Amino acid sequence: MQRYFRPGAPSSASKGYSLVEFMIAITIGLIILAGLITIFVRNNRTRDDIERANQQNDNGLYAIQTLADDLRNAGYLGEMNVKLLATPAAKPDACATDLATLQAALPLGVQGYDNSANAPTCLSDVRSGTDILVVRRVSTCAVGETGCDAAVAGAPYFQASACSNASELSATTVASYYALDTNAANLTRHARDCATLAPIRQFRTHIYFIANNDKSGDGIPTLKRAELGANGFTVYPVAEGVESMQLEWGLDSGTVANQPTTGTPGVYTADPDTYNGCSGQTCVGYWRNAVAARVSLLVRTRTPAPGYSDGKTYTLGYKADGSDNTFTPSAGDGYKRRVYSSTVRLNNAAGRNAS
Repeated sequence: MQRYFRPGAPSSASKGYSLVEFMIAITIGLIILAGLITIFVRNNRTRDDIERANQQNDNGLYAIQTLADDLRNAGYLGEMNVKLLATPAAKPDACATDLATLQAALPLGVQGYDNSANAPTCLSDVRSGTDILVVRRVSTCAVGETGCDAAVAGAPYFQASACSNASELSATTVASYYALDTNAANLTRHARDCATLAPIRQFRTHIYFIANNDKSGDGIPTLKRAELGANGFTVYPVAEGVESMQLEWGLDSGTVANQPTTGTPGVYTADPDTYNGCSGQTCVGYWRNAVAARVSLLVRTRTPAPGYSDGKTYTLGYKADGSDNTFTPSAGDGYKRRVYSSTVRLNNAAGRNAS
């Protein structure tokens, strides 16, 4: 049947949306948009949390590895027999740069300052209640070897003799067995053939401490290292977010029992300067005969996490009196934290004592 269009009749093609339908469509769109925004915000927060956690973990692992590596090399003096050196009468000034003090400090591969008490004067912005670590050693490579740094004018260098002539190893004074000087012309000790100059290695003093800031006023606690060079000590940042460093020292079991040294720890103490009520050279002897170190670091995220409150109490080893060394964060500061710890054998001191 043929159909005809009647003028004025309603047409479905010209029909539009009603106001109610339009409002319903807007409402559904807003609900979907709100859901997408929520997902986006949550994803951003998750991404930020992952980034914060990764930075925290990277900083913590790097800091503990840096300290462990330096401690393993502490007391390394090349071919020098450190047993021949006398124990200083008093703990040397870690910030001293004069040759006399550096020479006197050679037997002490490590020393420390418990809870930053009497902190070395070459340090600034030291965080209260954190330990300070001093590592002394020579470079593991000699000047001129492949991959070794070139000599720096004015920096201290060490040379151990292997020559048995009357002016070196057969001399009556231990000072003839080695040279420690900032003037290359005075580094004249010889190798075994007594003709070739002995290897020359840079003498290093590293002072590790926790600073309140990475850069002035930024409020980011940071593990830093002061390094001895040609112009005194220069401070470099090592890892951000390190709030506390606590150290315990493993003293040779023979030393603490007034017996021959063994190379193995007999007791751990947070402060050899006060162990067993010691004083003077006895305390310095404990530092000389530290054969292991326990390192505990408290590391926080660089920035706070929104809505996070850290109600934990962290334990970083033991205090000098044997009680737990605890840290309780300020309520609601928003930083996530983690403790990193390692027990490190001081290879040179332990090996020397065991031989």
